[in-house]
Amino acid sequence: MQSVTIVGAGVVGHASAAALRAHGYTGRITVLGSERHRPYDRPPLARGFLTGQTTIGELALEAPTEDLDADWRLGVGAVALDPAAHRVTLANGRTVDSDAVVIATGSAARRFTTMPRGVHTLRTVEDALALREELLPGARMVVVGAGVVGLEVASTARDMGLDVTVLGSTTDALSTTFGATVAGAVYGLHEGRAITVRTDLRVADLIGPGWVSGVRLTTGEEVGADVVLLDIGAVPLVGWLGDSGLDLRGGVVADAAGRTGVPGVVTVGDCAAWLDPVTGQHHRIAHWSDTRDRPSIAMAALLGVHPGEALAPARLTSQQAGALVQFAGRLHGGEQMTIESGGVDTGDLVAVYRRDNQPVAVLGIDQTVQVTQWQAKLADPGASPDGPASPTATGAVAVPPVAMPAGVAPAIIQTGAVRDASGLG
Repeated sequence: MQSVTIVGAGVVGHASAAALRAHGYTGRITVLGSERHRPYDRPPLARGFLTGQTTIGELALEAPTEDLDADWRLGVGAVALDPAAHRVTLANGRTVDSDAVVIATGSAARRFTTMPRGVHTLRTVEDALALREELLPGARMVVVGAGVVGLEVASTARDMGLDVTVLGSTTDALSTTFGATVAGAVYGLHEGRAITVRTDLRVADLIGPGWVSGVRLTTGEEVGADVVLLDIGAVPLVGWLGDSGLDLRGGVVADAAGRTGVPGVVTVGDCAAWLDPVTGQHHRIAHWSDTRDRPSIAMAALLGVHPGEALAPARLTSQQAGALVQFAGRLHGGEQMTIESGGVDTGDLVAVYRRDNQPVAVLGIDQTVQVTQWQAKLADPGASPDGPASPTATGAVAVPPVAMPAGVAPAIIQTGAVRDASGLG
């Protein structure tokens, strides 16, 4: 194999190029990206970048001394793929041929059909810059969707002097993934910062035209707003693959190593629906840690080498209303959850999730030491924790399986749970 084209120049594209080199690949690497920026870290966009404390230079993922010897072609998106020929066609009409292709185009934020001015999503640097212009002290902000990013932005906006209301539902990723108890604890952190959090409701539409003046709920109630952020899930950016013949149900369908049905074509990141050998189902995984860890497995599969270490537990770290929320593990739905220490009211809990009496995940709020200890136990499924409550103890809660209605995407999406995405992106 003399050449590899990576379609997608974000965190996954960068990690894929780095993994190729780490596995000993010495051939040509071409990285294609629709954004004009080199790879950058996205989580700070909801925090320090909005306040101006973090610069775009500080978001860079490439180390100053890093040299992947890759050909970066930025600012022009891909519009088509001929999988058999490993040929990528760009929006400017040019084509890129290689011996293999890595699909790493990621996902796009869900939007309403009509988007008045003042309504935002947050996925890119440009999105963050546009939102930052409107975060003015005293302004009324409504965050539609109580996901991790939306809540981070709500906290940031409140610190900047805005009057913030979060409108969530029981289908938001925080609740469906971690359960109502943990979601309630996180909501409580925000309410303690004078952020209004309303749940169990739905937004019907945005009030316009022109500049947004509020949102209208399905009950008919109107909530006034000067600026609105939508955090209602994401869809895989696979529209450019519509004529490729690849299986695009809920993302680019692939096996447990990211291989598609076409030799020399692999997929990774949150545009990919990888096979989960535990459940036998395909999922899109949006955990940030997986976007960094899975490329090594996919690139090993592409090169035909051993991937090395097994995939580590997924990890998530988030600043929520001044508190540090940490998660490690993998949830499939139906796990038993127990509060091991702290509590919902005190906002410093440790929640452990078990499957077949074995701890498979842990979530902590301002409990760094305990999360680290539990994370070590997760690495050895046979380990017997010292003293935690059993899953049948008082307070054990069965976390419901992820089951999302049409139009809303959870953090983990089963293939077929969203509409065929071949026309999206």
